[in-house]
Amino acid sequence: MIKFLEWCDETEESISTHSFRRLSANPAKHAQVVETLAEVVPGYYADPSRVAQLLKKLGKDAAANFVEQKLPTQATIRSGDLGEILCTAYVHEATPFNLGIKRLRWKDHRNMSMRGEDVLAFHLSGRNGSLKILKAEVKSAVTMSSTIIGKARESLSANSGLPSPHAISFVADRLNESGDTTLGDALDKAQLKDGIKPNQVSHMLFTFSGNDPSNRLKTNLQAYAGTIPQHYVALCVMTHQAFIKGIFKAVIA
Repeated sequence: MIKFLEWCDETEESISTHSFRRLSANPAKHAQVVETLAEVVPGYYADPSRVAQLLKKLGKDAAANFVEQKLPTQATIRSGDLGEILCTAYVHEATPFNLGIKRLRWKDHRNMSMRGEDVLAFHLSGRNGSLKILKAEVKSAVTMSSTIIGKARESLSANSGLPSPHAISFVADRLNESGDTTLGDALDKAQLKDGIKPNQVSHMLFTFSGNDPSNRLKTNLQAYAGTIPQHYVALCVMTHQAFIKGIFKAVIA
């Protein structure tokens, strides 16, 4: 776990029926969180059981090379990937949507972005496993502008606000391959039989930036006229670029 509240100050407020949270990283805890993330990040790119197999069969150097070859080398891809990792971790730690996959494990190439929703997370409740879905868009930039936020809003509102069929099928396939048939079957049923309804879906717009985009995010949120619950989260790390470089350097080391 990344334990955001151990290195961030959090504020929360309601905007209409929606929520806005701001997470401000404490610069004094920079080294601590870099170390924590360096331990967590590899698991988002490679299944620990696969790494353990390579360690046993081929030794430490081979296992290390396997992980390193999955890590992006381009700064923009690192920025986007880390934003997705932070969003996924935050969703699982701070919301009821604690089920899903670490989709970066299935990237076509380490220096390419993946298609589809940035993060899909799920919650099953009740005896019949009632399914709720969180569709999240992530933006990472030194300066988070209204234009970037607007593009995320467009992505969230695409497909009538619902997750794309391709994205749901991708997650369901991966879950069934790994033996997580409970959630996999629930997604298959929702996708192929019942149909996903708007009242099953919530949205999250997660930003990771060096500036504080709170006012821009609030303005964007206030303009939303749909009925799907909205959760906007701004993670502000003043040393955005150095933070990213430090984490990937620590992972490789």
